[in-house]
Amino acid sequence: MTIIVGYTPTPEGEAALDHSIKEAHNHGDELLVVNVSARSDPPESTFATDTELAAVQQRLEGEGVRFTLRQLVRGKDPADEILGLAEELDVRGIVIGVRHRTPVGKLLLGSNSQRILLEAACPVIAVKAQRKDRPA
Repeated sequence: MTIIVGYTPTPEGEAALDHSIKEAHNHGDELLVVNVSARSDPPESTFATDTELAAVQQRLEGEGVRFTLRQLVRGKDPADEILGLAEELDVRGIVIGVRHRTPVGKLLLGSNSQRILLEAACPVIAVKAQRKDRPA
């Protein structure tokens, strides 16, 4: 089966990638690594550069997992893209990275992670990134 990974070049995105690699090894899944920006000019800060995507590709090849890497700019927000792909492909699950947000931040800005958690028809694994101010 396939697992969608919502990837961003952030600690949260790296945490999601780390966990999805473990899931792929444990269950023999293929990963669909998705990086999304709603607009191209300028792209959102969570849109990976060519260098960052090449590093992800190299890492996944080194880990020996089957994967597809997609970078999407189709005018949709990341939650819409990921939820749409999950429904279209009938995936086993979705892995996303999450970060702490204040209640006001959630109210004003919305939350792609929250939408994915609440609206996905498949299981969603939300992974927190290791905080730099705490030891591992």
